[in-house]
Amino acid sequence: MSTDQTQATSIEVYVDADACPVKEEIYKVAERHGVPVTLVANQFMRIPREDWVTFVKVEDGPDVADDYIAQASHDAAVVVTADILLAQRCMEKGAIVIGTTGKPFTDNSIGSAVAMRNLMADLREVSDVGGGPPPFSKTDRSRFLSSLHEALAKLKRDRG
Repeated sequence: MSTDQTQATSIEVYVDADACPVKEEIYKVAERHGVPVTLVANQFMRIPREDWVTFVKVEDGPDVADDYIAQASHDAAVVVTADILLAQRCMEKGAIVIGTTGKPFTDNSIGSAVAMRNLMADLREVSDVGGGPPPFSKTDRSRFLSSLHEALAKLKRDRG
């Protein structure tokens, strides 16, 4: 992509919105930065009545929302998701990806995250391994706010 094309690409936030615990935080930070937000889910949800917030309802089915977000993501996008495989797909398109706990996915962390996800999926298939992520905490919420702010500020600086 040429510099002219990069500069023309608008900064935006895409949200894997099903079960996303930080939607209010996303609205707060995006509004402060003047950046549009697109929430993608396979069920309707309430969103603020602001022209910078868009909701896309996709059809039911495995990975339909993920496919939409991965297709739409680009090097001026911040994607918010807890889905490791979606994070990897979006990073391949140059997007900044932040988990809902505020931990950014990086080139250094995505490979091990995918491997661990696959290992746990295999273990769940053959045994009674259960569990899941720890409960969402105030620390996670605070880390998320900071991470999203930093990601949007970086994109603005880089595209300034």
